Amino acid sequence: MKENLYQKIACALEEKIRNGTLKTGDKIPSLRMLHREYGVSMTTAVQAYLELEAKGLIISRPQSGYYVSYQPAYLSVPSVSKPSGGTEPIGVETLISKVYSTLSNKDVTRFSLGVPENELLPIAKLNKELVNATRNLQGSGTEYEEIQGNRKLRRDIARLTYTWNGNLNEDDIVTTAGAMNAISFGLMALTQKGDTIAVESPVYFGILQLAKSLGLKVVELPTHPVTGVEPDALKKVLSKIKVCILVSNFNNPLGSCMPDEHKKEVVKILSEQGIPLIEDDLYGDVYFGNSRPKPCKVFDEEGLVLWSGSVSKTLAPGYRVGWLAPGKFKDKIVHQKLIHTVSSTTITQEAIANFLEKGRYEHHLRKLRSELHANSLQFARAVAEYFPEGSKISQPQGGFMLWVELDKRIDTKELYDLAIRQKISIAPGRMFSLQNQFNNCMRLSYGQRWSEQIDDKLKQLGRIAKGLII
Repeated sequence: MKENLYQKIACALEEKIRNGTLKTGDKIPSLRMLHREYGVSMTTAVQAYLELEAKGLIISRPQSGYYVSYQPAYLSVPSVSKPSGGTEPIGVETLISKVYSTLSNKDVTRFSLGVPENELLPIAKLNKELVNATRNLQGSGTEYEEIQGNRKLRRDIARLTYTWNGNLNEDDIVTTAGAMNAISFGLMALTQKGDTIAVESPVYFGILQLAKSLGLKVVELPTHPVTGVEPDALKKVLSKIKVCILVSNFNNPLGSCMPDEHKKEVVKILSEQGIPLIEDDLYGDVYFGNSRPKPCKVFDEEGLVLWSGSVSKTLAPGYRVGWLAPGKFKDKIVHQKLIHTVSSTTITQEAIANFLEKGRYEHHLRKLRSELHANSLQFARAVAEYFPEGSKISQPQGGFMLWVELDKRIDTKELYDLAIRQKISIAPGRMFSLQNQFNNCMRLSYGQRWSEQIDDKLKQLGRIAKGLII
């Protein structure tokens, strides 16, 4: 009798999910509410939800509840990228400048902004830590920090690596002004003008622009929207490259996450050739699964992986607090930091160190991950409902980014120009490559609190996209 009862409850909820009464991303009643509403035991309520989970219709978020995760079957993932080695399309830098000129305009719905909005950040608590920092530091924070960085902060960062068996200590860490600053130090220390580096494709445009500014050549690797760079693709370019850069966990903009076996293989391949890997892992803490994915650094036995991260995507974008665990290249990185910055910002480092030390960070991350996961499901549902037929989207299991591949007749640069007139900003796909590709793709950030207004803006964006198909 009990079995029939939990199946009856599960069927009733399944019908609401499949007919759209309960939409992807919606929070469904808690177990206690189900227990009261149907007058059943908690065991029966749990069995009903286990039945729905087994069918992939709902997903559990720790300390948050259950959410609808059903996605229509026609939502395919984007194609595996196939960079051809062609030249950069004209006007990309102008396009990047145009897109990012709206970042401070609060009247624009900024789907182009790859950071969480203020409402998702613990600003009041950070403010208190800034005050505490000025009270506790020598000279109220006006003095230089030691070159390697705030010792307390480095100790806290090292402690966080224990969650993925990093086993780093404070002496292994060098603090930086964000993750891009860490990558910059790495490239300046390990390359010379004319050298070639390997990156994913698509990849964050900041890495591409940095490489160009240093006079480096770039090889873009075929990248799968779910599993990232394939080790076999990397093997083919080993003879050409001096350094490899990978965003191994929840790549920006694809959202891909390399499986552990791929990470291990990549580290092995590079180590055999003595090629350093700069690993940008600033999205690793924003995972939607049960545990944080390991970075490539965990498989590093030779000290050739330079692991970087920051709190710019999780806690305080404007504080510019990042770090690098440079392995065997520590002395070179410290030298680069001395040349270019002398010292990191004393007050913000101390404030972040205090926040991490008091255990608030993990509590904040749990809330942030829960909200972002729900957002990602809502965005997927909206794209399925509002965008042109045949649209493909990534299925990120963490991070902030949704990669959308549209009909080939749609140029997302033109889509941007039309959308910005309606105060909607997107990141056109051609920004994320030095080759003429991804013209029908775009990156959407779901780092904003979900609302009817966000839904309306996605619907409006979908209408504009449909209008571009002739």
